[in-house]
Formats: sequence, C-alpha cells, structure tokens
Amino acid sequence: MPRIGRKTVAAAVVLTLASPAVAEDTVKMGALATLEGAFTVLGEDGMRGVELALEEFGYTAGGKKVELITGSSDASPDSAIRATRKLVEQDGVQILIGPLSGSEGLAVKDYAKTQPSVTFLNGTSAAQDTTLRQPAENFFRFNTDGAQWMAGLGAYVYNEKGYRKVAVLAEDYSFPYTQVFGFLEPFCRLGGKAPVDARFWVPIGNKDYASVIAALPDDVDAIYVALGGADAVNFLTQYEQAGGELPLIGGSITVDQTVLGSKGRTRDFVVGTPSAGPISDTWDNAGWKAFVDAYKKRFPDGFPSPSLFAHGYYINTKAALLALDEVNGDLSDGGAKYRAALAKLAFDTPTGKVSLDERRQAVADMFLTEVTEGPDGNLLNKTIKVIPQVNQTLGVPYEKFLEYGQVRRENPTCE
Repeated sequence: MPRIGRKTVAAAVVLTLASPAVAEDTVKMGALATLEGAFTVLGEDGMRGVELALEEFGYTAGGKKVELITGSSDASPDSAIRATRKLVEQDGVQILIGPLSGSEGLAVKDYAKTQPSVTFLNGTSAAQDTTLRQPAENFFRFNTDGAQWMAGLGAYVYNEKGYRKVAVLAEDYSFPYTQVFGFLEPFCRLGGKAPVDARFWVPIGNKDYASVIAALPDDVDAIYVALGGADAVNFLTQYEQAGGELPLIGGSITVDQTVLGSKGRTRDFVVGTPSAGPISDTWDNAGWKAFVDAYKKRFPDGFPSPSLFAHGYYINTKAALLALDEVNGDLSDGGAKYRAALAKLAFDTPTGKVSLDERRQAVADMFLTEVTEGPDGNLLNKTIKVIPQVNQTLGVPYEKFLEYGQVRRENPTCE
C-alpha cells in the first residue's frame, strides 16, 4: 500500500470536520413548478418569482446560505409527487416551495403528512381543499385560493354588466372547480343562472375546441372561461376564428399575463373582459410598482408585467425566508420552531398585507379587474376595485361554509 503522509492525514481530518459545519451553514430549499406540458409558461414565471425573493435576500436567511434545488412537473398529481419525493428523499430539502396547479397541491398536501420534519409552502396551487379540509400541519399557503380570487366578480357581472345567464368552460380538475364555485356562488345567490348542461369541462392540454364552440348555447349572456396557459390561448384563438360573439368573463389565469402576453390575434377580442384575482397589473401602489420594476429589470424577456404565478411563488418564498430570519436559521428540532414562526407570520407583499388563518391559509386583498390595452400596446388588467382581506370562507363562518359541500362540477347547481 502507498504510504500516507502526515499532511495528507491532516487534510483529511480538516475536510471531515469541516463538512458538517458547511452543511449546518446551509439550508436546502426545493422549488417545484410545472416546467412541462400545457402550463410550462406558468411554471417558468413561477420560478422567476422564487428567484426574485431569493435575490432580494441575497440567497441567505437567518444567517444561513440558501441552496436552491428545482423540480419539474407537468400539472398532474403523479408527476408532482415524483418530483417532490426526489427533492425531499434524495436531495434532502428541508423546505419545499410548490406546487403550481390545483390537483398537484392536494397530492403534495397529503404527501407532506408523511414527512413531518420537512416544511412545505405552496407555490400557486389554488384548489380549495388543499387547506380547507384535512390540512397538513406542515403545509402553509401564503397565496389565496381560487374561490378567494373570484371575490367581487359574480356580483359585478350581475349588477353592473346585467348578465343573468352564463355558460361555463373550464378545465376538468380541482382548481377550476374552485374558481367556478367562487364565481357562481354570489352570482347564483343574486338570481343568476348557469345550468349544469351549459357547463363544459375539458382536460388539461386540450387543443381542439371546435365541438365545444359548436355546442355553446345561444340563450346565455356571456361565457365564464376558466382555462390557463396554452389551453386558454387555443380556445380564445379558435373562438375568435369561429366568429364567436358572446362576451367573456375571465377566470384568474385566463386573462393572466401568461395568456395576455402571448402572441396571437385575440387582442381586441379580450379587451373589456372582466375578471378578478390576487393581482392587478395597473394597481397604483408603490409596493406593486417596485415589484413590477424589479421583475422587468431582472427578466427583460419575461412578461410585460409579472403573472400571478410569479407573484404567488415570490410571496411563498419570501415567507419562507422571513421565518428563517425569525428563528435564526435553526431547523435542528425538525423545523418545529420554524413552523411556529410561519404560522404567526404576517407581512406586507406587493399586493398588500398577508396573514394566515388557523388552517395556515392566506387572508389577503383581491382585485376586481378588466382587460385593457396598455400604453405600449400590450394587454393589461386594470384595477376596478380592491376587495380587502378576503378569507377562505368568503366571510361565512367556517362550519357554515362547509355546508356548501366540496367544490365539483355541479356545485352550486345554479339552475
């Protein structure tokens, strides 16, 4: 055997002793987004939000370096769980930000229950039951859910637009069920109608809307559309080409920058579309303007204004970092003190104050908006009204809200 010199042994000892110290000085953070499939552009902007928050903190929090490890899904629960397992069980992340899409969030919430020493913060997944029913104690959502996003829209189109009967077109999974519920509950309560046979549900990644367009009823005042990414672009393009004339009501991600910022001929067609959601492109607020400026400076090839996905991932990542500061980066107890700090955390975001309820779900301001053409010719959502501090049960007591039942295709019936 070759002889090992004293210096070599000394160096080995130094490396052995140094390695744990290096590890203790670093927090591993995972970020999971849809970087494959129909929602790819949504996931890419979500990751921009993660980067903005980390760069704001200099990739350090609580005196520790933050190492970012990313994971990719295609919006399906199975892909989200595969990516999450890798991040947690192979890469060893202690904090995970994500996922992006509704049914992914339900799956990751359930997985979180099997990993009690890992802390999960949502990305933008906005299905209602991720936190409303059977929440995980280590899963936090600092972004609001899809029903909260609809605050004010149902009443607005009933009272101001005069719509009395609408058709619905949406993707067939948990988030659009949540959005449709959030829109229809007040619209129907006021006397509006959305018959079950006028609701059309399509799979994520649907490319041909000809049969749906042909089946849309003539006796409605408008179409409520809850499609995202490439699905929204495909429908809007095909409906315009088919000579569609019914006014649109936009789900939050249907008129988000991930759709409005795409290239195509639907520009004039969607101008004037009312919607609601967690952001408004034209909000006249210093914090929002600073966020937009930072986004545009850092990502000149991004969208004209940050999408709600950049916004949601930014807020959840910033919450993770603020709580690390609160506990001086100490996760040595399996993250117990850290999660206690997260549960009590309230802070100012680019869209106002956010805090959590007892199920670790965000309470925050919502924005009623309308699509308009901006000064540079790009499409924007202009602010009509701010609805302050909307909670998950929309102002209804929790037990009473549960009586509505789980969101689904036919809830509410609204006949």
